[in-house]
Amino acid sequence: MRVTRESLLRIAKETAQERAYNDQDIIAAYLTGSLLNIDPMLGGTADIDIVFVYKNKPPKTREFVKLTPDFHLDISRRTKDEFRSPRELRSDPWLGYEMYDPILLYEREKFFDFVQASLRAGFDFEQPPLMLQRCRKMLAHGRQIWMDLTDVDSAGPKEVRKYLKSLFHAINAIAELSGPPIYERRLLLEFPARAEASGKPDLSAAAFGLLGAGNINAEKLKTWLPDWKYAFKLAGENINVDIRISPVRTNYYEKAINAMLEGAIPLAALWPLFHTWTLAAEVLDGDHLKFWQNAAGELGLLGPGFSDRVDGLDHFIDNIEIALDEVARENGVDSSNGL
Repeated sequence: MRVTRESLLRIAKETAQERAYNDQDIIAAYLTGSLLNIDPMLGGTADIDIVFVYKNKPPKTREFVKLTPDFHLDISRRTKDEFRSPRELRSDPWLGYEMYDPILLYEREKFFDFVQASLRAGFDFEQPPLMLQRCRKMLAHGRQIWMDLTDVDSAGPKEVRKYLKSLFHAINAIAELSGPPIYERRLLLEFPARAEASGKPDLSAAAFGLLGAGNINAEKLKTWLPDWKYAFKLAGENINVDIRISPVRTNYYEKAINAMLEGAIPLAALWPLFHTWTLAAEVLDGDHLKFWQNAAGELGLLGPGFSDRVDGLDHFIDNIEIALDEVARENGVDSSNGL
């Protein structure tokens, strides 16, 4: 079946209208994510990111719906109250960008225009003061997660997941200097260009290093793929696993990983592979946990190497704080609060 961006956009609109027709609590729906780009495919796969806005708290916040093995709906649900304060929305590193330039799919009330007009008021959303506020909020989140790791004596999947989450937010604190945050599949694929655009190309090499990319190569990642895939499948059957480890998303990750391994930045595949493997490992045991442990050990993310990685992450966050202060000084912005 031939799938194009246009056909996926049509599915998004039809889905929004159908769900809103059957649920009077839905007041709006909009499209975000990769379909906002001209070329949303990675490895011939893509998801359709739809956000539904509800009057009241929805029964669940996220779900995945299979369309074909290579395409699925990624549905998020928010309440109207989350958009109540335009001032807070403009400084929110995730929701601010999500609402800045999405595609409106459905609207029951005059919700969308009001929120977006408030968000864009004064044309200063992308100017240094608000930009730095969002970057600092992102980095502060990463720093807080890092602090939880400073007293760790023995690391396992839970601790490594926290480490990756801290690194994810730190990377995006720099990425937001030149655009919206980067999501999980494309994190290391797009970060080198973002770091370059922000005048800090050295941070790209540092991010790869903190993942242990210097210890492996693309051929090593290829040998991990069968164990990763089986772990993903097995963990996806466990009700306690992170929602992102869903059978619906197997091809979404696997084909993207393979495409990156054959692309210009092969080790960019390390993030989606090892991050999802870590989420899966939290509910695994026996040989399948051991296979993950072996990979984590090679990356320097288990055993004695973990504390070194945590120290390195501390240094990475410090360097980003310095970089943000430099941007503030260059633009005459108060470095303490981004104003």
